[in-house]
Amino acid sequence: MIDPSTTTKNLRIDALEARRSMTSSERSCASRRIVDGFLNSRYFLGSETLGCYVSMWDEVDTGAIIERAWRAKKRIFLPTTTAHGRMYFRETLPESVLAKNDFGLWEPVSGTRIEPGKLDVVVTPLVAFDDHGNRIGMGGGYFDRTFAFLADRNDWLRPKLIGVAFECQRVQKIAPNPWDIRVFRIFTETRPGG
Repeated sequence: MIDPSTTTKNLRIDALEARRSMTSSERSCASRRIVDGFLNSRYFLGSETLGCYVSMWDEVDTGAIIERAWRAKKRIFLPTTTAHGRMYFRETLPESVLAKNDFGLWEPVSGTRIEPGKLDVVVTPLVAFDDHGNRIGMGGGYFDRTFAFLADRNDWLRPKLIGVAFECQRVQKIAPNPWDIRVFRIFTETRPGG
């Protein structure tokens, strides 16, 4: 577990280093456990509209989530970003065209947009997390801005933000900023049930 006395920037650096130090075999095995846990959860099984992201090489592999959603006839939406710091979700089908954005992330070129509040579940990327649902992302603030409406809610009906991460990304405590949006649940390889 990473020392909580460090700054957000240092927590991000340490968590990225921990994640990237995993071997390919460790990452693959852990990803399968995490994804299996999520796919067997009520969050996935009870959803009809699912937001997800295309993972990078050092992240939990979300490919199986996307594939299973298509097979289960769920509607899958992937994020797209703009130069103005906004993020949208576009419906993505097996035949949809993806392209790399300015950050090197894969996103759909076209597709029907959905309002974030109409998604049932959003598989949320993170770099570091704590046991209170606080997360540190890559620092762009896209998810926090997009889901800012959740900050004023007394309930978590829609969407449920579900993080998927490796246990090595867990930190003792993250001091959240006022604008940070917590995730509802986090699945790891040692806590595949969330």
